[in-house]
Amino acid sequence: MTSGTVITGRDPATGEGIAISVRDGIIAGIAPEKNAGEAYIAAGLIDLQVNGYVGIDLNDGKLTPERVIELTRTLLRLGVTSYLPTLITASREALVSALVAIAEASRADALTGRVIAGIHMEGPSVSPADGPRGAHPAAHVRPPSLEEFAQWQKAGGGLVRLVTLAPEHDGAPAYIRAVTAQGVHVALGHSAASPEQVFAAAKAGASLSTHLGNGVAAMLPRHPNLIWAQLAEDRLSASFIADGHHLPAETFKAMLRAKGLERALLVSDSVALAGMAPGTYSQAIGGEVEVRADGRIGIAGTPYLAGAGLPLVANVPIAMRMAGLSLAEALRLATANPGRFLGGRGRLAVGESADLLRFFLGGPDEPLRVDAVWKAGEEVFRA
Repeated sequence: MTSGTVITGRDPATGEGIAISVRDGIIAGIAPEKNAGEAYIAAGLIDLQVNGYVGIDLNDGKLTPERVIELTRTLLRLGVTSYLPTLITASREALVSALVAIAEASRADALTGRVIAGIHMEGPSVSPADGPRGAHPAAHVRPPSLEEFAQWQKAGGGLVRLVTLAPEHDGAPAYIRAVTAQGVHVALGHSAASPEQVFAAAKAGASLSTHLGNGVAAMLPRHPNLIWAQLAEDRLSASFIADGHHLPAETFKAMLRAKGLERALLVSDSVALAGMAPGTYSQAIGGEVEVRADGRIGIAGTPYLAGAGLPLVANVPIAMRMAGLSLAEALRLATANPGRFLGGRGRLAVGESADLLRFFLGGPDEPLRVDAVWKAGEEVFRA
């Protein structure tokens, strides 16, 4: 670990220069600094939902520890200092194989082990219905099972930290109570639940809505419906994909107002085609998929999305524009707020791990330009 390091930058909240003293990987002090330069300094980004990036697919059935390590290094260069590799609905065997690969990567590479804060199981207990199920394969949708959950934890070395499910499944409240008693967070998503089922899940211990506003039917009753229920349920925080494609600006802004900034967070939900050159790609799921220069990934010739194409470093300024947020507010949605689900990561404060991102702010639709990244005080990237 680095001892006695001083890292400077501008405070995103005030614009004033600060100097961060780091000792043994921990923030030891924060003081004013007149000669801090033009770059901003903040806690490293935290992404609770990463399916892949630049051709690396966590869900293609071919995952290896080497690919997980490669993905981790790529995300660090994009300012992400903690993330949850996310596995979607698949067969038992496929999920166990991917869990083993992620756990082996975390053990084999110390940096990867520090950056991977756990694993997000998005499914397999999602809605079986077309629409809310999204791209999750219908053949592998199944009810929640504590026996299967135990199998996951055994295969993944206890790394499962977040489970997304549809609360309308039989036995969901009992499952939620049992899983949360083990320190694992449960989120609601890809669901066609009634408001009563949403409230019952929150009462049982569910604490998050996964990419709220997506993973639901295209047409819903005006009221009541599960979106209003999740917005109104104060026990649920909500994650949002702020890429300018998954939610209209006015929807995102209104949802943020309803949840409050303290209960909102950003996720990328990036897929393997994210970060790839614009063009049309042939995919096992989705067929011909078009990647546009603005990061939109959709089924060619249709209005339908085929995943998220932008990393958090791009979503932060888009969130600022769509909801009229300050830089500090948008960063909170991508650092401290998701960090609450990972034991309190993502805070720029004395005594916290020196997971830091220094960056330049461009235009409203330009990604934050990463200057340097530190993980526990160790510089892991410099532009």
